[in-house]
Amino acid sequence: MIESYIKEHKQEIIKKTQELVQIPSIISPSNNPYYPFGKAIHNALVYTLNLGESLGFRTKNVDGYCGYIEFGEGKELIGIIGHLDVVPEGKNWTYPPFAGHIVNNKIYGRGAIDDKGPVISSLYAMKAVMETCKIHKRVRLILGLNEENDWKCIQYYKAHEESPTVGFSPDADFPCIYAEKSVFTFYLKMDYSNFLQEDIIINDICTFDNAINVVPKICSTTLKINPSKIAMQDFIQNLRCIIEETNFEIDIYKIDEENIKLTSHGIQSHSAHPDLGVNSISRLIIVLSKIFKLYNLNIELFDFFEKYINTQYNGENLGIAFEDESGKLTLNVGDFSLKNNFIQIGLNLRVPITQNGIEIGNNFIKYTSPYLNVDFDIESYKPSLYISKDNKLVKTLCNVYNEEMSSNMEPIAIGGATFARAFDNCISFGPNFPDDIDMCHKTDEFIDIDKLLLSCKLYAKAILALDKI
Repeated sequence: MIESYIKEHKQEIIKKTQELVQIPSIISPSNNPYYPFGKAIHNALVYTLNLGESLGFRTKNVDGYCGYIEFGEGKELIGIIGHLDVVPEGKNWTYPPFAGHIVNNKIYGRGAIDDKGPVISSLYAMKAVMETCKIHKRVRLILGLNEENDWKCIQYYKAHEESPTVGFSPDADFPCIYAEKSVFTFYLKMDYSNFLQEDIIINDICTFDNAINVVPKICSTTLKINPSKIAMQDFIQNLRCIIEETNFEIDIYKIDEENIKLTSHGIQSHSAHPDLGVNSISRLIIVLSKIFKLYNLNIELFDFFEKYINTQYNGENLGIAFEDESGKLTLNVGDFSLKNNFIQIGLNLRVPITQNGIEIGNNFIKYTSPYLNVDFDIESYKPSLYISKDNKLVKTLCNVYNEEMSSNMEPIAIGGATFARAFDNCISFGPNFPDDIDMCHKTDEFIDIDKLLLSCKLYAKAILALDKI
């Protein structure tokens, strides 16, 4: 009966996914207490709560920080924890990132797979269960609004609302996730004001609003040179030689006899998988370091970066390379900026579950300490998630997947950080299937319609299975 319901409502599920994707729910500054993460994210919340109400569910807007959609009775609560915010769209999409175009049976758009499509499939899974089955627990779809940033939404939820007894987050991979690496975000900063009278000056840096948890696709900087000391033609030729030696894709634009623009190109991907992308920021910093040194200017921050970080993804040069059952330590350079005469580089690390994040921080302090003008500032640290493969929740969700797919898959570990780690007895479950290309945070993000509907069926069966444990 669940399958029949989903099949009958296929077009509605597709349409509602498109409509939710069409809301550009990127976080923005806001002083309005009704929408602390910006009007667009608020619009996505209102849309989803209204949809839930129209389907016959109980709904609540939790002071603009989050919301939930619920049905059922009973003391115990099954939680499904998703999010409606998205990372910035990035550049050079084939289809408009907030149009929800359907091409080749795929819905394209920022948030299609992360996490709007899964939110809609979870909502209709709840509806299918409510309409066709009798369960003994309540089921609540929790709607986070700034998962891509600092999780204030889920912190607010936990302070004001009931936590699930058991649950899952539709924000990772099938068959299910038993371990998630810890996430460590910090900044390296340097006062640049002492260099403003030099013969080469950085005027600005632009990363096009790249999120710290995204491998940046494009980054640019504008340099000003002193034409009485440096010939523009020679400077450009030296830059070309450095770029050719490094084999980086960096364009040079001469603005006038004093100003030049460099634009570095990469490939966007999730920071949990930096090896699947090409980091435009890393490449630009290395070229800047080399060109400054060629003219006898040592920018300590760049020197540190070139020596210890470079284009590595695993922190080997910093003495923090590590691997366990959850995978390797990975490092993404997600931010590069010049503000108020301070240059900063933002790094996002995914740390294996048996590695201590404090020790990694101490290692960075150790390696940066000889650089007197380089400061190390921690922004956030999210502890890892680990639940034994033998845990009842893990086995239950893995069995749901294997029975439906006639497979024998084992639970897996990931580098991504989902809302599952915010609650006890919760893990991630879908929506990516084995061998899928992970389109989270990538240009031309999409969700396959057949898999959107299949995940809906899996979520419905997961609800029924969790009702019995």
